[in-house]
Amino acid sequence: MFQEKGDICPIGIFDSGIGGLSVLQEINQLLPHESLIYVGDSAHAPYGDRSADYVRKRSRQIADFLIDQGVKALVIACNTATAEAASELRKTLDIPVIGMEPAIKPAAELSKSGVIGVLATQRTINSERLLGLTERYAKNKKVLAQACPGLVEQVENGDLAGKRTLTLLRRYIEPLLAQNADALILGCTHYPFLMPAIRQIAGHQIRILETGRPVARQLYRVLQQNALLNLNYQDNCRKTTDTDTDNEEPVISFYNSSNDRRHHQAMRTLWKNPQQQIKHFKP
Repeated sequence: MFQEKGDICPIGIFDSGIGGLSVLQEINQLLPHESLIYVGDSAHAPYGDRSADYVRKRSRQIADFLIDQGVKALVIACNTATAEAASELRKTLDIPVIGMEPAIKPAAELSKSGVIGVLATQRTINSERLLGLTERYAKNKKVLAQACPGLVEQVENGDLAGKRTLTLLRRYIEPLLAQNADALILGCTHYPFLMPAIRQIAGHQIRILETGRPVARQLYRVLQQNALLNLNYQDNCRKTTDTDTDNEEPVISFYNSSNDRRHHQAMRTLWKNPQQQIKHFKP
């Protein structure tokens, strides 16, 4: 059941790891008056190497945890989890579920060469969702889907521009450029954190598209349509804390299934808060 207008309940966001922080940042910027709960499943990342059943099971476990926290909407900040679990979650949950969608449509509209590159996990590339978007919006374009094993792990470990990360990026991007791709889609929420390195390799002429901002805008529309926006606080009221509170001020809470210090440090670095508290998520 949807909540009443002026709802102060939090919004739940989850990803296979810390990549979904790129989406959380966009949501935080667009909806600074909303409380947010972020769950990174780093102990089980990357989802792109897992079976469809495994991804659905983990997504359900995390969704159930967030429902128990009283969230009023759920954002699947993971392309693989969206492809495998969004449909089932929408059928079984009674709150809005917003997922990720690779930017095939805008890339097709922007591309002048007619060649579009997609960087994603293997499971996203194999998904019916990506195939359907390609057939719908890029039927007359050449879409080159490139699986990128290893990139998620590099981001999870906080290596955004090291030698191995650059080697992997060149391996995946240069063949797309050689085939005249002039639009590059980042089909994994981890990849926006590699943007400087990607830009270094791809150059400044190629268009690079990611979907964090469009997801934040879609979340806003859904909350507005269902009278779920928190209307009680102005934009300057955001707090970033995990301290439980009985007041109604917006709060951001962070969880991770991993207790690895590297994952926690990477989360703090990407969130730009070295003191951020991260709780252990144990479904």
